[in-house]
Amino acid sequence: MVPSLRKAFNGQFSKEKYQQFLNCLQQDLKNEIAFRVAETPVFIPQDFKEKLVEAGEEILKTLLAPNFKELTDRAIPAKWKVANETKHPHFIALDFAVCRDEQGEIVPKLIELQGFPSLYGFQSFLADCYQNSFDFPKDLSIYFSGLNKESYIELLKRTIIGPYKPEEVVLMDVDALHQKTFVDFFITQKLIGIPIVALKDLKQEGKKLYYISGGQKTYIKRIYNRLIFDEIDTDPNIFDKVVDIRQDLDVEWITHPEWFYRISKFTMPFLQGKFIPQTWFVNELPSIPTDLENYVLKPLFSFAGQGVIIDVKEADIKAITDPENWILQQKVKYEPVVQAPDGGVKCEVRILYLWPEEDVKPTLAINLTRLSRGKMIGVRYNQDFDWVGGTVSFFG
Repeated sequence: MVPSLRKAFNGQFSKEKYQQFLNCLQQDLKNEIAFRVAETPVFIPQDFKEKLVEAGEEILKTLLAPNFKELTDRAIPAKWKVANETKHPHFIALDFAVCRDEQGEIVPKLIELQGFPSLYGFQSFLADCYQNSFDFPKDLSIYFSGLNKESYIELLKRTIIGPYKPEEVVLMDVDALHQKTFVDFFITQKLIGIPIVALKDLKQEGKKLYYISGGQKTYIKRIYNRLIFDEIDTDPNIFDKVVDIRQDLDVEWITHPEWFYRISKFTMPFLQGKFIPQTWFVNELPSIPTDLENYVLKPLFSFAGQGVIIDVKEADIKAITDPENWILQQKVKYEPVVQAPDGGVKCEVRILYLWPEEDVKPTLAINLTRLSRGKMIGVRYNQDFDWVGGTVSFFG
C-alpha cells in the first residue's frame, strides 16, 4: 500500500531470497511450519495505520463497557463454563479486511474479533526474518503504541508471566506439540522461558495443578491458555481421562477460556461505527434483506470458518432452527491492494492487544497480516496460489 516500498521490494524479490527467508523461519525447528508464509510483508501507510488504531478504539468502547459481560453471558456454552473467570481478557484480536470506501479511500472493515491469544511470539520473529532476508528500510516497525521489540517482549512477559517465575507458568494446549501453531509455542518458549504442556500433562493435587519435568514436580500458578474447547468437543468423556479444567482450581488463567466466547462473532451485533459492517442476530432481523447477495450467514458456534454461507438465499435463513445462534452480516469487499508480480492480492490485518492483569486498559501491541487470492481468507481457500498466506505489516 506504499507504492515506492512495494515497487522496490518486488524489484529485488527472487525465489532464492524467499528460500533464504524460509530457512530463517525454520532455524532450530524440528518440523516444518504447518501453514503457508507469504513471499512478502505488507507496507502500511501512516493514514491507514491511524484508521486501524481508530477502529480499534471504537470497538474497545463496547468491550470495556460495564455491561459487556451481561450482554455476552449467552455466548458461553453451558458445558464449557469454567470457574474463576478473570475480570478482563488478556488478549484481544481484531481482524480487518482492507477495503475501498465510496470515496475511493482505503479503509479497514471489521471481519471478526476474538478474546484469545494469536501468534504473539511468531509475529515478532517473522518480522526479523523478513528484515534479515530482504532489503527494505530498517526503521519500519510492526509494533504499535511506541513499542519496539525489547519493550514488546517485556509487555508480553508482564501479560503472561506476571509476578511469577517462568517455570510456574505453563503454555497449555490439548496436544501442544502437534498443533499447526506449534511454531508460535516454540518461539514463545524461547522468548519468555515458560514450559509447554499438553492437557494430559496436567496433574491435580487437591485444588492445585502441577506438572512433572525431569522427575521434578512443579506447581502451576498460571496457565497461558491456548486450548480451544472445539478441539476436545468430539470426545464426551474427555474429562474422565484428563484433569477437568472447568472446576474451581487454585490457578490463574491467562486468558480465561470464557473470553474466547464473549469476544467473538457473538459480539458483532453489539458493535456500531464506520468500520463495522451491519450485523444482526438472525432472530432479531427486522426483515430479511432483499439484497442477500450483499450478506454472509455465519453460525456463532463454529471454528475456522466452518458452516459459513457466502451465497445466502432466503431459504437458508428460513431453514435455520436456532436463529439466535446465527448472525447475518453485511459482506465486506476486499480490495486487492498488495501488488504481486502478477496482479493484486487481498489483505487482512489483525491488530493484537495485550492486557496485563494489573493494567487499566489493553495496549495495542503488534499485528498479524494475511494475504489471499481465494474466495475467503484462510489456508483452505488459497492452496493453489503463491504470494498468499501469513505475513506481517510494517509501517513508519
